[in-house]
Amino acid sequence: MSDWSHKPRLLLHVCCGPCATAVIERVVSRFEVVCFWYNPNIEPPAEYERRLASVRTVAEVMGVPLVEGERDTPSWRKAIAGWEDEPEGGRRCRICFEYRLRRAAEYAQARDMDYLATTLTVSPHKDAQLINSLGEDLAEAAGLKFLAEVWRRECGFQHSVQLSRQLNLYRQDYCGCSYSMPSSVVSSREDGFE
Repeated sequence: MSDWSHKPRLLLHVCCGPCATAVIERVVSRFEVVCFWYNPNIEPPAEYERRLASVRTVAEVMGVPLVEGERDTPSWRKAIAGWEDEPEGGRRCRICFEYRLRRAAEYAQARDMDYLATTLTVSPHKDAQLINSLGEDLAEAAGLKFLAEVWRRECGFQHSVQLSRQLNLYRQDYCGCSYSMPSSVVSSREDGFE
């Protein structure tokens, strides 16, 4: 664990560049932040790359290191198997949050980090209570502390939108997995799915 002369080390699971902006801004003075991009749920591949490019921009502009986790979509699909037809916000989403946060906790534990957090609670479309509960349980099991914040509070979401405009970041129009993609978006996409 960190001593008083150093900032605690925080692994920040990053869901996208826009959400990362406001969160990094809030934590960078208190923590030694390492961003962790692990989102094997994001499809199609071109969408994954667009979002990752935004995260790279944010990390560079904000001066924080970025670790890019493996894009293991087949394993993620196995984890959510049987829940593909769940409505957005249902059981599939809970499994997805837990899947990604578990990998982040494992990564943080293996590198002797102090804290774990996620940018997922910036979005007004996500269940912050569920996400923070999952994060707390997974962090505790890994010997970490979880920074259970609802980042959208105190105008966090609006500020992330503003910062995204300033940085000219790509802002997505669906959560990430093909099951969350609105039919209007599916029909307009020309890039293929795996």
